[in-house]
Amino acid sequence: MNKNILEDCTLCPRECHANRTLGQIGMCREAAKVVVARAALHMWEEPCISGEKGSGTVFFSGCSLGCVYCQNQKIAKGLAGRKITTERLSDIFLELQEKGANNINLVTPSHYVPQIIEALITAKRKGLYLPIVYNTSGYEKVETIKLLSGYVDVYLPDLKYKSGEISKRYSNAPDYFNYASEAILEMVNQVGEPDFNEEGIMTKGVIVRHLTLPGYLMDSKDILEYLYDTFGDKIYISIMNQYTPLSQVKAYTEINRKVTPQEYEELVDYALYLGVENGFIQEGETAAESFIPEFNEEGV
Repeated sequence: MNKNILEDCTLCPRECHANRTLGQIGMCREAAKVVVARAALHMWEEPCISGEKGSGTVFFSGCSLGCVYCQNQKIAKGLAGRKITTERLSDIFLELQEKGANNINLVTPSHYVPQIIEALITAKRKGLYLPIVYNTSGYEKVETIKLLSGYVDVYLPDLKYKSGEISKRYSNAPDYFNYASEAILEMVNQVGEPDFNEEGIMTKGVIVRHLTLPGYLMDSKDILEYLYDTFGDKIYISIMNQYTPLSQVKAYTEINRKVTPQEYEELVDYALYLGVENGFIQEGETAAESFIPEFNEEGV
């Protein structure tokens, strides 16, 4: 994989043109060196991702989207993590495999795609055989997703917003839906319909996540309708209620609260009304900081 793209970086829709190879910081808040904040078995993903043994999750530092309500803000802003080589990254993949992980789960990986591909090539030469999960905000360029063809087995993108007004307010990305919808279409075309192993772990396919925001039920319904009308049962839809109003959203008073059970139940009922069968819902407390792991460089 040619890493020259990092000399004039246009990997994500921000297209900031930073020369990350010279140490310039892109809109993702990272230069060319891979920074990882945590690499460990993770039990809090969808059942077909985590299973009973856990997902081998690698949390990369930096993010090109930067939502104001981000639960992982410490790493999204590049404030945690250790710089590593691509050789070390390949070893991390193999170490997670040895620990019994169901897959290798790449969290917020978009700005490191060339380095990840290089690490995957090395790890596969050394015996990596697990499915590769690409866990993303959805704010992706089709051209970048195409680079991953043959390397990624399961795509796990968000589809956060339909409205450009809402995506501008909370992610400074009025073009979010245009990019995310095109990227998800490429993902589905690339890996095809879902497939699972004998343990019920997804080995191929697309799961689109939607995090319900308080007060934006209509936008959430628009997203579910779009996804089901466009893809039907070719994808799984994960309707998430774990929105956590952390301290940084106090200035955004309209979302400085939890999602009510009534809001979430209405959205789930709407999914059933649409005919969604391939889906996941969350039960229990709608907001819990237990969903936020410690970014203490474990496994790095």
